[in-house]
Amino acid sequence: MELTWYGLSCFRITERKYATIVTDPYGSGLGLPDLKLRGDVVTVSHEARGHSNLEAVSGIAHVLDGPGEYEIGGVFVTGISTVDEATKRRNVLYVFDYNGVTIAHLGDLEKVPTQKQIEALGLINVLLVPVGGGNSLNATQAAELVSILEPNIVVPMHYQLPGLKLDLNEVDRFLKEMGVSEVKEETSLKLTTTSFPEETETVLLTPKA
Repeated sequence: MELTWYGLSCFRITERKYATIVTDPYGSGLGLPDLKLRGDVVTVSHEARGHSNLEAVSGIAHVLDGPGEYEIGGVFVTGISTVDEATKRRNVLYVFDYNGVTIAHLGDLEKVPTQKQIEALGLINVLLVPVGGGNSLNATQAAELVSILEPNIVVPMHYQLPGLKLDLNEVDRFLKEMGVSEVKEETSLKLTTTSFPEETETVLLTPKA
């Protein structure tokens, strides 16, 4: 399985003989390279130009933009709805289960989930978590959630990048909260069922242009 990051909350997850999933494709005009992706399934955490640009993805067979349980192309997908009580902003968390390998994409989550929502997420191997603040989790909140979920691998997302026209924090704040002094940087994350570390490991992905 290979997981590639394109910036903000947009990832492409590919695995041979399984559906290819694209998460939260962002729109143009944000200071990042325009997207031109191909995928079978697109998940949308919420309607915003940084998260719901379906025109950037070709080959779409299914669009998931709400809570529920789905089985598409061999992948089991669980969507969990969250609503911030203060702002009333809606967001959907997604868990992708590829034959026992679980990846959680938290979208634009604003606060640490409730105990019920955390239980619904279940055991997570790879956690894709916003860390840059703004309308989503800041570094301190993200680190708290990582300590609760205890994933094998955590991949920070939705933080400031060169040229990005959004007011987000740098990823360094999150790394400091996690106590990470030396971080592994990869162009993509390649996963197998036997490749998971016993203790939580933070991996920085370089956005693919």
